[in-house]
Amino acid sequence: MAQDTLDLLKDCQLSVRQVNPRQYVAAIPQLANLEVWYQRPKDIVHKLLTGDLDLGIVGLDIVNEYGQGNEDLIIVHDALEYGDCRLSIAIPKYGIFENINSLSELTQMPQWTNEKPLRVVTGFNYLGPKFMKEKGVKHVTFSTADGALEAAPSMRIADAILDLVSSGTTLRENNLKEIEGGVVLESQAVLIASKKSLIQRKGVLDITHEVLERLEAHLRAAGQFTVVANMRGTSEEEVAKRIVNQTSLTGLQGPTISPVFCKRDGKVVADYYAVVICVPKKKLYKAVQQLRAIGGSGVLVSPLTYIFYEEPPRWRSLLTKLGL
Repeated sequence: MAQDTLDLLKDCQLSVRQVNPRQYVAAIPQLANLEVWYQRPKDIVHKLLTGDLDLGIVGLDIVNEYGQGNEDLIIVHDALEYGDCRLSIAIPKYGIFENINSLSELTQMPQWTNEKPLRVVTGFNYLGPKFMKEKGVKHVTFSTADGALEAAPSMRIADAILDLVSSGTTLRENNLKEIEGGVVLESQAVLIASKKSLIQRKGVLDITHEVLERLEAHLRAAGQFTVVANMRGTSEEEVAKRIVNQTSLTGLQGPTISPVFCKRDGKVVADYYAVVICVPKKKLYKAVQQLRAIGGSGVLVSPLTYIFYEEPPRWRSLLTKLGL
């Protein structure tokens, strides 16, 4: 997810500057006293736990697999909206599994005994056994593998696999299928931090606040548009009544309406009012139609880059987790 992470930071005006592409240390010029380390996902979690890192961006699956519920790991932002996938059990479409379509059906097959348990190959040797234990599955064993797990059933070295699935194309190409109740975890990119660092290390909490605020403001604005139109009216209130009666014109908290002044016959008058609203992309054209239908003209549309609230909701949640 490295490039997606760099792109997101750039969109938040936090471009990572790497002087030498062969080096694994970089900087974000907008944030003083901050180093960026390029690390493998599992190493990010390990180094957060050892205190070598303060913040990290990884997949939630990696956090849960290598963090193993450690209370010093805090999820600062749980939905960075990329790297979407799921950790899921998959079995062959053929043979004894042809009519098996759920986890309960799989685990209740008479073939599985203490001597011959269900064999699952995976790279998630913490989450896999934990999931099966929580489901009450007894006759199951896990083996470790990295990469090319889809070949394991056809090679008869496993009965099922537990792996990350995005589109499911690779599974289908290898004659495998997911089963109902077999999703262990829904995952995407998250921002995590060391609780000790946030509390004890000077400046870490302030930097975390700025990074979080930039991320939230940018992600909140994704798919949102500013719509501006001129509308003839007798007063702001009269125009506002026309606007709020339209389902697609309510905006974030309501429309902003201000007079448009012009000079006529030597006098400054305000026959028109400027209407400004925020509209999600899926409602954009309908909003423009409704504006024109109630007298709007000269409609201008521009994408939003950021929406800053008084305080990011996740910041309040983080302070609560820290007891601050």
